[in-house]
Amino acid sequence: MTLTLGPILLSAGIDPNDTQVIRHAYVREHEDTGLQGIHADSTGQEILRYTSEQSAKQRIFPVVPPPIWVVFVREGGDRARLWSVVENRGEVANDGTVRTFDHADSERLADLRNRLVIGWKSPRTWRLNGPTAADYPVMEIADAEPVPFPGFDRLVLDYTRLQAVMREHRYASWRTALSSVVGVYLITDTRDGRQYVGKADGLENIRQRWNTYAVNGHGGNVELKTIHPNSLRYSLLRVFDPATPTSAINQAESHFKVALDTVRHGLNRN
Repeated sequence: MTLTLGPILLSAGIDPNDTQVIRHAYVREHEDTGLQGIHADSTGQEILRYTSEQSAKQRIFPVVPPPIWVVFVREGGDRARLWSVVENRGEVANDGTVRTFDHADSERLADLRNRLVIGWKSPRTWRLNGPTAADYPVMEIADAEPVPFPGFDRLVLDYTRLQAVMREHRYASWRTALSSVVGVYLITDTRDGRQYVGKADGLENIRQRWNTYAVNGHGGNVELKTIHPNSLRYSLLRVFDPATPTSAINQAESHFKVALDTVRHGLNRN
């Protein structure tokens, strides 16, 4: 059975009935408006601007376009590669030739940007209604580009990123790095700044411990269970070689609990 675009849209919470799908081509100039086109080296902002400016002719562009625009870039005559998904907040200008729309970046399908390729049945068609595009076949989902590990001292993750780090192929090097160390970490409730100091000692490396947090946000900690995972942020305070004695890690954990006052004014119970 051929995979189509429809299930991918639905999995991202995108209703095809509230969607239009656009395929941009690399052109010097927009044939309907005379505006500058895009090219292979166009920036994201240039492509967003190009997307937001549409013809004022009703036969070319709908009077009331849907709230979600799924934007692809042409790849050959019969393929299209996902650029991004944008939210349409409505028309903000119309000079009789060009209509300009207020667009906001959306994180929907963000993990498939530049990876998802669909077949495009009609080379001359550049815009489709969502239900029509939903039946278009998926030709390729390329491997994600690896994300460079930023280093232990610069690692700060919200809950969504923590889940991605523990699951996605593009973060494989991050998991390798986190598997190589034990140590003391910090969890912050970003709503009010309260903090929790925890540790991963010789029996459990940082990756193993953080993987339990990726499941539900709290990793079994009673106090953290009262907080919605999306409010939590995870970072490292100090890392050690796995051969480090447990007593040294315990001392470091105790130090940071005192230094950050996480028992009296934070999320540590002891």
